[in-house]
Amino acid sequence: MGFSITPLQEFLVRPALPDALPRLAELAYNVLWSWDHTIRSVFRRLDPHLWVACGHNPILMLSQIPQPALQRAASDPRYIAQYRRACEAHDSYMERYASTPKQGLTAYFCMEFGIVQCLPVYSGGLGILAGDHLKAASDLGLPLVGVGLLYQEGYFRQALNPDGWQQERYPVNDFYTLPVTPVVDANGQDLKVCVDLPRGTVAIKVWQMKVGGVRLVLLDTNLAENTSPEYRDITDRLYGGDTTMRMAQEIVLGIGGLRALAVLGHDPTTFHMNEGHSAFLAIERIRLLMKNNGLSFAEALEASRRNNVFTTHTSVPAGFDLFDPALVFEYFHRYCEEANIPFDTLMSLGRRRPEDHGERFSMAICALNTSCYRNAVSRLHGDVSREMFQDMWAQLPASEVPITSVTNGVHLPTWVNGELAALYDQYLQPDWIENHADPRVWEAVREIPDAELWEAHRRRKRRLVQFVRGRVQQAAVARQAPPSEVRRLGEVLEPDVLTIGFSRRFATYKRATLLFRDIARLKSILNNPEMPVQIVIAGKAHPKDHPGKTFIRDIWNFSRDPEISRRLAFVEDYSIQVGRELVQGVDVWLNNPRRPEEACGTSGMKAGINGVLNLSVLDGWFDEGYETSGGWAIGERVQYADDQDDLHATAIYSLIEQQIAPLYYRDRDRGIPGGWVKRVKQSLMGVCTQFNCNRMLTEYNEMLYTPAHQAWTAVRENNFAEAREKAAWSAKLSAVWDRVRFADPGGLPGGAMLSGKPVVFRASVDLAGLKPTDVRVEALVGRISASGHLDAAEAVKMKPVEIAGGGGAQVFEATFLPRHTGRLGYALRVSANHYEDPLTRPCHSLIKWSSQ
Repeated sequence: MGFSITPLQEFLVRPALPDALPRLAELAYNVLWSWDHTIRSVFRRLDPHLWVACGHNPILMLSQIPQPALQRAASDPRYIAQYRRACEAHDSYMERYASTPKQGLTAYFCMEFGIVQCLPVYSGGLGILAGDHLKAASDLGLPLVGVGLLYQEGYFRQALNPDGWQQERYPVNDFYTLPVTPVVDANGQDLKVCVDLPRGTVAIKVWQMKVGGVRLVLLDTNLAENTSPEYRDITDRLYGGDTTMRMAQEIVLGIGGLRALAVLGHDPTTFHMNEGHSAFLAIERIRLLMKNNGLSFAEALEASRRNNVFTTHTSVPAGFDLFDPALVFEYFHRYCEEANIPFDTLMSLGRRRPEDHGERFSMAICALNTSCYRNAVSRLHGDVSREMFQDMWAQLPASEVPITSVTNGVHLPTWVNGELAALYDQYLQPDWIENHADPRVWEAVREIPDAELWEAHRRRKRRLVQFVRGRVQQAAVARQAPPSEVRRLGEVLEPDVLTIGFSRRFATYKRATLLFRDIARLKSILNNPEMPVQIVIAGKAHPKDHPGKTFIRDIWNFSRDPEISRRLAFVEDYSIQVGRELVQGVDVWLNNPRRPEEACGTSGMKAGINGVLNLSVLDGWFDEGYETSGGWAIGERVQYADDQDDLHATAIYSLIEQQIAPLYYRDRDRGIPGGWVKRVKQSLMGVCTQFNCNRMLTEYNEMLYTPAHQAWTAVRENNFAEAREKAAWSAKLSAVWDRVRFADPGGLPGGAMLSGKPVVFRASVDLAGLKPTDVRVEALVGRISASGHLDAAEAVKMKPVEIAGGGGAQVFEATFLPRHTGRLGYALRVSANHYEDPLTRPCHSLIKWSSQ
């Protein structure tokens, strides 16, 4: 137990490096080593056992390696040559990043970042994706800075007790032995910013991590000057505490993060909210524009939303953070008073129904209201999100809700295994790693000899078996299991048996126990004497998720059943390392979420780029990638009722019994399963091409970042004159909108029309004194479904042509050329002409239909 003395005088000790190796620390503090083998090998070669013992953390390793070992390396010409190659790789990469033309700066805010194993400030897919996002931005030379929280304990470490129940441990992160550094000011003092909370001011220390050419800014409240333990603990744990703690964390992230960027001298031209956790940054931007530029609230909202981007990763409303009005008042009433923002106005930004004063404040709704650009993370998730948020544009059909989609990808250099990379060096273009997003690169996969590809996978699988045996034995010793159980676990799995992998968060919708629905049938599959199967599972449940913990306990108990104990393993303490070993070493990757609740999912992509075949529900990314993945689909592309669990479990068993296992074991007398390897090549060519992070970042840049940057550049001219005009224009429209109506909605002549012949839509609109350019009049045309709704509707813009006689209504007209025969329908509408691009349409837009 520590002895407390205050105040303490601090000093920092860094490892003494030999003169021949002066840049080891520089290489260690840029996590480029996490995806560059040449740089990483410099540390691993120093001491392979210490590298593993230090959790692949070069900073900790350099602090522990004996000086004689460093001196031996410094005098070894082979090591010096390797060290120089690493320095050259680092310098070449950084020069390439610096020389790439850049436009503006994107600030990317996220609650978690999974970049390296040794910095556990991530819980699952959202954080891993955020880490891959930064790495890919660096590879592409994009100007981007990340903003997150530096958690003292991060996310929990998992262990199972003798009953299989998940236990959580929270080891304390020592930031000075991690690849992060405190930012200092011109006087060498730690850089800090502040935010005000109900019981005082919170000081926030600013750290940074170098991710190739990109920087990640991390915020830390565990400071001595924060005398309240409550405030020191704000950055204690990821997703820990109650809603009050979550409120404080999200204020520090959004408002504190924005202030940190300012003191660092960054002036972003695009702000990306990766999930709604950081949405308070939009409020702070409004406050700053009001204070610094003299804008009204409406003008500041109009200006700031132009370059805000919001990405939703959630498929159900229950996944969003909601705060009671009383809690928001406690934390923001002084903020609102000082900023001259009416509290009800702030609250309206986070409500689906702004007039409902009892509705809770939603961070996702706030992000939607304050952003021009919004996206989901797969095509199917785009459909789900448009349905879920349709009431924010209540007068629009769901298909027109302005939420686009950018399907996630994975950072291929981080996740592809070394055996495959060595094969690619031989058979693909020399620059395949730099140009892996080019589909032409992967055509050469066909030229890799089947025997070499199969043997590369077998080596990785043997490594996986050894890894799993070591981990489950280690866990058994830790929970004081009897020696007999430890010995048994040393024989779990076999390298030549068909291996299915499953690892992810144990959220209930992911249905981790679906495979165990018919345990008798599963046992017969696992113990088939001719075609045996084995399963490796890993994952964590949130500490408060009792059903998820129950799933883990059930699986762990199944793994102790003597009939299948050698065929089923649960690997504790899921992490980047565990995930990497599984996606690189199993044969089949199982993904069975309840459709359509998986927003995207990226573990299957990581498996696919390693030649592991997917067995997945047609949800998330697999809904669009199945046909080119080489894998197998569970179920159909349909809207399921409550019976999909039984249907999907039966489909999994049948696919394994009738297709997957027979294909895997076929042609074994010849040594290589030719049909299987053919599918592996299809997976490599299809998944590597479509689902890499470089493709994803390119789409973000072209569809969202660049338009947002250009919109901000335009709106800030002449002290935001355009925003002032637009806000005044919006107020004018709102004042008269009740009087805007269709004076004559027109009509079409009776009888059938011929395809290829133009149809003229014509309508008179009473504009209540508005100009024709103030509105957009459209005909929505499409097929009439069996339910009487329009399917695949197309919006045809109508142009003003004349003033109607008598009443002075404006006549609008459009010509439409039907491309299909059958029963078509149309409806006319008039809307406020907010922007040229309908995708930037504000929430609760002014729209009227001819039928109203």
